[in-house]
Amino acid sequence: MYTEEKKKDKNYGSIFAYCVLCFVLIVEVARFAKPYYGNLQNLMETEALVAEEGFVDVMNSGKLPCPFKTSRSASARSHEKLSGLIRREDRARPPSSYCVKFQNFATMAKLVKDNGDKYESRPFSVGGYNWTLLIYPNENKPVGSGGYVSMYVRIDNSSLIANPHDVYAEITFLTYKSTIDRYHFLQETDAQRFHLFKQQYGQLNFLEIGYYKDPGHGFIFDGGQSVFGVDILVANPFEKWEVFSYEENIRDPLFNWKLTKFSTCNLDSYTSGSFSSGGRDWVLKVYPNGVGHATGNSLSLFLLSASNEKGYVKAKLRVIDQIRSNHLEKQVDGWPNATENGWGFEKFISFADLKDSTKGFLADDAIKFEVEILSFSKTDTL
Repeated sequence: MYTEEKKKDKNYGSIFAYCVLCFVLIVEVARFAKPYYGNLQNLMETEALVAEEGFVDVMNSGKLPCPFKTSRSASARSHEKLSGLIRREDRARPPSSYCVKFQNFATMAKLVKDNGDKYESRPFSVGGYNWTLLIYPNENKPVGSGGYVSMYVRIDNSSLIANPHDVYAEITFLTYKSTIDRYHFLQETDAQRFHLFKQQYGQLNFLEIGYYKDPGHGFIFDGGQSVFGVDILVANPFEKWEVFSYEENIRDPLFNWKLTKFSTCNLDSYTSGSFSSGGRDWVLKVYPNGVGHATGNSLSLFLLSASNEKGYVKAKLRVIDQIRSNHLEKQVDGWPNATENGWGFEKFISFADLKDSTKGFLADDAIKFEVEILSFSKTDTL
């Protein structure tokens, strides 16, 4: 009997010690986890506050989330990812190419169910091509549009057959919003390419259908009326273009010109006759009394294109020493650097050097010029 009671006391003692150990362990775990729990609680409170503030900001902006918005299918989301950069804004200017007014949007939406769930406008002409405007007013028509109205334009096939080439056009879809007396528009910034195998382009998710069920949004007005439109800006294909090339190994590179009776030259400038070099016509132009900063102290000399072409030229201009063949030479290398489309130098040779009889630049009251054309750029228009 005593032995059994002793065993019981021993068991109770073990249980008590185990309970104390568990209590201590729980207290330590709680003490260790407290700061993390506090941080988690603060984080949850902060996120809730941010979400609440964000919702208040939306309310204050007057742009509440549309209550009619339905979830879109994976196909619609995929369409959005594949689209280019989209502009969605409002403007006062009405559609410039074509406009469709429905006396009752809801009635139209019912009637077109027997017409592939689309309304197709009468043909209209823009940029020399015939087009039609297509409006899909019902949910998930076309497939993937979800709860959105879809809008498309189609180029007439006969237009492409008669003139078979690619047509590039900037497309903007619009709908009238009566509450602000403006047109809501959606535009993809890239021009669209139309051809025989791609005759249609549009926006699968133009605007939620719910906006056309509540007059408060402004897209239906005066008993259910609604207005849709489109801008089509057709880009004319280029017809002229140019080819830039660089000519070297010039045929007939040298030209000589002698200006006589130099002492009696009383005009501001003198121009040589036209000469051909490298298949282009040129002239030399001299200012006996100088031009610009050289006026009154130096002779000015320029090479000009006879047809006023601009471009790169590399050439050597010379005043010939008519006694010892000790020529004064300066090289132009670049684009026009003077007025009247010229390449040259205002201060080509000073009057002191020109009139120095020992240098031979002026002989028998005549001065001799020479040009050697080394290379030039050429632009041909096709």
